[in-house]
Amino acid sequence: MTEFNMSIVDGQAFFAHETSVNFTPQQFSLDFKSLSPRVDPRNKNAPTFVMAHNVVMLDPWHAKQIHKILGEALKKYEEEFVKIDKPKALAKAEKKHVKAETKTAKAEIPAYMG
Repeated sequence: MTEFNMSIVDGQAFFAHETSVNFTPQQFSLDFKSLSPRVDPRNKNAPTFVMAHNVVMLDPWHAKQIHKILGEALKKYEEEFVKIDKPKALAKAEKKHVKAETKTAKAEIPAYMG
C-alpha cells in the first residue's frame, strides 16, 4: 500500500445573497455572489458596495448529484422545522419593483406614431 500526505486548505465561510447558474455542454457554473455595504470616506456622494464572487464549476453528473442532495436536505429541513416560503419583505420588495418597472415601461411607450 502506498502512503501519501495530504494538505487540506479550509475555505472561508461565504454568505451568498444571490446565485446564478450557467452551463455549457461540458460543465455547470454556479456563481455565488455576496453584496455588502462599505464605509468609504472618500466618496460622500454615493454609498459604496462590494460584490464578492465564488464560482463553483461542475461536470453535469456532479451538478445532478448536488441537485439530489440539496433536494433531500431541503425536504428533511421542512419536515423537521417549517416549510420554507419566500420572506414577506422580499415578496414586498419584488412587488414594488414590478410596479416601478410597469410605470417606467408605460411612460416610455409613445402615444402616437409619427
